[in-house]
Amino acid sequence: MKHIFLMLVFALLFVSCSVLKKDTDKQEEKQETQSEDQKQEEEIEKEQISLGEKLMEINDKYLRLYSEFENYRRRTSKERLDIIENASESLIKEILPVIDDFERALQTMEKQDNQTINNAKEGMNLIYKKLLSTLEKKGLKPMNAKGESFDENLHEAISQIPAQKEEEKGKVFDEVQKGYYLNNKVIRYAKVVVSI
Repeated sequence: MKHIFLMLVFALLFVSCSVLKKDTDKQEEKQETQSEDQKQEEEIEKEQISLGEKLMEINDKYLRLYSEFENYRRRTSKERLDIIENASESLIKEILPVIDDFERALQTMEKQDNQTINNAKEGMNLIYKKLLSTLEKKGLKPMNAKGESFDENLHEAISQIPAQKEEEKGKVFDEVQKGYYLNNKVIRYAKVVVSI
């Protein structure tokens, strides 16, 4: 009986050892699983942070690109308007000498006193006014330089004369050739004589 009792004790010890071993194995497995889960969570968290940074970087690039495009769009639309406004600039520049010739011819005819010349003068005057009015509709505007202060942004000094009065110094004494604006942009500087 002692043997049976000892066998029973050994069997109980064996069973409890195996149960303890299974519990220990399960705990170790749990710990391994938890550490693996923790590692996976850390990796996921790192990926989320990395993806968040990439998203912010992409968003920043998008905003910059959008801003550049808006600036480009505004600039090109402004340039397009300038081109449309000043499209006729080269043509008008070529017509300006014709206007100068008309003005000189009219001034010469003013001095003559003959009926035929008076009739021709009236006809030329009508043509001159019609041409000027057409060009003014396109944005051409003559400068008034005589008596104004000399401005190198508007006038080209071709000669200087001594001023007769102190208040005439630095002023335009005479206008040799008119200057013109096209849509408020100087397309020809006035050639002037300046008092010094």
